[in-house]
Amino acid sequence: MFVFWILASAVFISAMEVVVARHQARKLFVEIQSLEKTRDELNEEWGRLQLEQSTWATDIRIESLTRSELGMRTPDINSIVLLAE
Repeated sequence: MFVFWILASAVFISAMEVVVARHQARKLFVEIQSLEKTRDELNEEWGRLQLEQSTWATDIRIESLTRSELGMRTPDINSIVLLAE
């Protein structure tokens, strides 16, 4: 009878360990899904930021800003000096 109780308690403990392991696996799966969602959102934001940066850094925009805000202009052909190497 003693052996039966030992085996029964071993089966019960084993079953509890299976339940705990499955619960941990489910929690980790939910965490992975949450992290993947965050990753996808960050990738989308990164793409938007790259697009915005490329828009702000276009040659036409930079030239327009230098002319309007800094008062710069293209130099006259006579004021350009080429230096020999």
